[in-house]
Amino acid sequence: MTKNAEDAGTNPKPLNQVGYGSPPESTRFKKGVSGNPKGRPKGSVNVATSFAKALREKVVINERGQRKTVTKLEAALKQLVNKAASGDLRALRQLIELARDAEAKQSLSGEKQPVLTDLDQEVIEGILKRFSTTSEEDQDNQEVSDASNKRG
Repeated sequence: MTKNAEDAGTNPKPLNQVGYGSPPESTRFKKGVSGNPKGRPKGSVNVATSFAKALREKVVINERGQRKTVTKLEAALKQLVNKAASGDLRALRQLIELARDAEAKQSLSGEKQPVLTDLDQEVIEGILKRFSTTSEEDQDNQEVSDASNKRG
C-alpha cells in the first residue's frame, strides 16, 4: 500500500474542510458557467485565420491579354516572381527564401518532388551571376570615384 492510500484510509477529510485541492465552496466554479466570461467571443477569429482567409480571396488579373481569376496569394507570388526576373535584388532574395522554405516543408512531408526544376535553377543561377558581375562593376566604379575624389 502506498503512503497516500494509507493516509486516505486513516484520516478521511471532512467534506467542508478547506485546503490544498479543496477550495472554499463559495469560490469554486459553478457548473455550466464559464471561468472566463469576458474571454474571446465565439466566432471571432485570430490573426492567422484572417490572414489565410484574405490570401484565399479571389482577384481578377490580366495575363497576356486574358482576364484570369486567381487567389490573392497567387497574384502576389506572380508579382514577386516578375520583379525578381526583372532584376529587383530584394525580390529575388525573398523568392529564393520562399523557395527554400517551401522545399524544406515539402521534404519534411515526405514528398520528394523539387520545387525548382533544373531549368528554373539555371535561370536563377544566371540572374545571380549577372547581379554579382554588376555588383563587382559598381564596386570598381565606386573605388575609382572615391580615389578621384581624394585626389581632387
